[in-house]
Parts: sequence; C-alpha cells; structure tokens
Amino acid sequence: MPEKQLSIEGADPLLLFGFNDVHLRKIEEAFPDTHITARGTDIHLQGDAETLEKVERVFNEMVVLLDRNDTLTEDDVDTVLALFDSNSTDTSSPARDTDTILTTPDGEVIKPRSPNQERLVSTAESNDVVFAIGPAGTGKTYVAVAMAVAALNNHRVKRIVLSRPAVEAGEQLGFLPGDFYEKVDPYLQPLYDAIGDMMPREQMAEYLEQDRVEVVPLAYMRGRTLKDSFVILDEAQNVTTSQMKMFLTRLGPKSQAIITGDVTQTDLKHRSESGLVQVQHILKDIEGINFIYLEREDVVRHRLVREIIAAYEEHDA
Repeated sequence: MPEKQLSIEGADPLLLFGFNDVHLRKIEEAFPDTHITARGTDIHLQGDAETLEKVERVFNEMVVLLDRNDTLTEDDVDTVLALFDSNSTDTSSPARDTDTILTTPDGEVIKPRSPNQERLVSTAESNDVVFAIGPAGTGKTYVAVAMAVAALNNHRVKRIVLSRPAVEAGEQLGFLPGDFYEKVDPYLQPLYDAIGDMMPREQMAEYLEQDRVEVVPLAYMRGRTLKDSFVILDEAQNVTTSQMKMFLTRLGPKSQAIITGDVTQTDLKHRSESGLVQVQHILKDIEGINFIYLEREDVVRHRLVREIIAAYEEHDA
C-alpha cells in the first residue's frame, strides 16, 4: 500500500491537530480508506496514492490557515475538507492568500473561502450587476453582504439595500399580525443576521435608523430609484420574471447589485416561473452583467451539507 511521510515543522501540532486530535479525526472520517499516524511534527500516511495526494494538500492548507489566523477551528477544517473531499475529482488549488473583503469588529477576517467565491468577488469588482447562483451553504449571501459593508465603509456607496421576496406570504403581508416590521422580520431575519456579523450592533441600529442600511421586502421596492447604493437581492429563485425586471430597473447612478439564489429550491408553483431561471437567458449578452455559478464543492457549512445536496441531485435526476 502506498505511503507518504509529511513534516509540519513551523506549525504547532496541538493547534493543527486540535484538542484530543479532533481535526485529525475529521480528516480520517473524510478519507476513511487512509490511515493517518501523527507523532510530533511528523505525519505518516497510508492509502491510495491519489487520495494521499489530497490528504497532503489538506494538511498544507490547514497549515496556511493556522499561520494566517494563529488558530484553527473545526469550521476551518470543514471548509478545507469541502474543497478536498475524498470523492472530488477537482485538483484545482483552493483560494489562498487572497485579498481580505472585510475585517469584522471582533477581528474576524472575511476572505473568499473557495475558488468560486473568489470569482464572485473579482467579478463584482468589475461588473455593476452580478448573479451568484448556487446551492445552499456556498456563502453567496454572506460574501455579498461583506462586499456591501466594505463598500459602505470605504465610502464607495452611501447606503446598503438588502431585499428578499416574502414569497411564503405571497408578497401580501397585510393579513399577518403586527406592524410593518413585525410582518416582514421573519422573512428578512437572515439578512439582519448576516449584516449583524459585519458591524457592531449599535452601529447597525444607527445605520438602520439613518437609512444607510435598509432591509426591505421586494414588494416595497417598486417605484424607487436607488442611487449610490450597494443592492443585494437574496433568495432570487422565488422572484417572478416581472419582479426581477422591476428590481433590476431600480438601479440608479453609482449603484451596483448582487443577486443571489438557488434555482433548485424555488418556492414558486412552477420552476419555469422563476425570474432567476429566465434572466440567465435574457441578460446573458449584456456587458456589465455577469453570472457566477457556485457548486456543491463550494459549500462552507457543515460537511454533510455537500452530501445532502448531492443526494438530492441524484434523486432529482
């Protein structure tokens, strides 16, 4: 059986392998046919030659993350494994040493965590309208919100506008109990959560009061012109073609938009009604508009999310 010897000199084995070797166990679970023995700074691998190559790259990437952040979390290891799982045939290198999108108030550095996230960031820097299409967990909205907050902090825009369709209520919110915010908050809470990770809560409250940050249901965008704004439309698979046209024509001078969604999870009665499905054909040849497609290999949530997505894709096929 092929063997490989690795040395991790320069990295603290306790931090790299995790408390009680929890990080090592994650790697062994991801590559069950590989035997891993770690002693000090030396790692001995046994297994299939192609798999050993992937495992070596996993350790190398973990060392890079540890050197960059001075710590290594289980989420970091899950992210690396999502890029180099045992079933993946993709041998492209993961995103590394890329430019920081944003540093949060608690010191977290937000950077692209997969090759397609990196493409999303670079594409948004040179296009005013970008569609980020892919399955749940690929970081589409989180990266978009980080770019929006960075643009606001750098005074490239004067405000951020975040929007989602309240399709579960048929965009007719009047029958729901409570005032306006109580009606729409359940549908917009994920956007509040994302932006709440990017800035202090006090600053977020102040920006919301000043309309420098605005979180609104799509139905309330009609008739507006958004100038000097970074606009994000989330869950766009639940937008009809007419709603998509309405949203895109809200853009004013010095504004840009990122539209995110997963065309496999539309809540509309018929998938063909989704404006996100149709817009790919309608706007594909317009300069300044671009489409970025994220795949299950880009999932940065729990490693099982990728397997769940793959299982559903196989079932649907």
